[in-house]
Amino acid sequence: MIHRVAAIQMNSNQDVSHNLTQAEQLIQQAVEQGAELVVLPENFAFIGLDPTQKPVEVLGTGLIQHFLQQCAKKQAIWIIGGTIPIKHPQDPEKVFSAALVFNPQGQRVAEYYKMHLFDVELPDQKYEESNTFYPGEATVVFTTPLGEIGLAICYDLRFPELFRQLQEKNAVLMAIPAAFTVPTGQAHWEILVRARAIENQVYVIAAAQTGHHPNQRQTYGHSMIVNPWGEVLAALNQEESSVVATIDLNDLQALRMRFPVLKHRKI
Repeated sequence: MIHRVAAIQMNSNQDVSHNLTQAEQLIQQAVEQGAELVVLPENFAFIGLDPTQKPVEVLGTGLIQHFLQQCAKKQAIWIIGGTIPIKHPQDPEKVFSAALVFNPQGQRVAEYYKMHLFDVELPDQKYEESNTFYPGEATVVFTTPLGEIGLAICYDLRFPELFRQLQEKNAVLMAIPAAFTVPTGQAHWEILVRARAIENQVYVIAAAQTGHHPNQRQTYGHSMIVNPWGEVLAALNQEESSVVATIDLNDLQALRMRFPVLKHRKI
């Protein structure tokens, strides 16, 4: 049960067309290296000057969703579409930050709405995602030939109880589209990604934004793929690129048998 998976690292801006072209090129790059599953970063299609101005779509229709659908179908791969703004089904004034999953037939098979919103004050900038986004409420795990995959988005990475629930739903791989800031990324990005892999004995694909963006935000990059022992299998620095690694689910199951930490839990 050996598979190839990829994380895409981008420097997105306010030009949706440019961002989608860049994403397509990087997806193609990953596919040429054998990727069967590709994870795009948070806000891959748009990062603008004004956080209230977003290319909001209704679930099931829209330019960005059509792009993801067509890419998945054309390349015959699984795509986790970073995040895009999706209207709340009952309240059009509310918007979710949604990670959408498309299978190799171009069908949307899962959607996860970011649960933990980034409302923090850092030395360089204040962030208030709750001003423009509505939090999701449900954890999401979906089935693929690569095994069960759990979804989380960026700030979710700091909440281990979310990942424990994903593991309890039999996730063997977790995908994390992200756009970590430079200060928080330098301090915590790698250690958090590796910790979530170690404590749940899962593979983690963390796909990040990188560089300077129109909203004066600077993101950390360093997309990586980590194995259940916490080893970084492949990683980027701050370049726009794809990173691809091989995962082996037999190795994962063997580790869980030799080192049955999940069975030893008391709480």
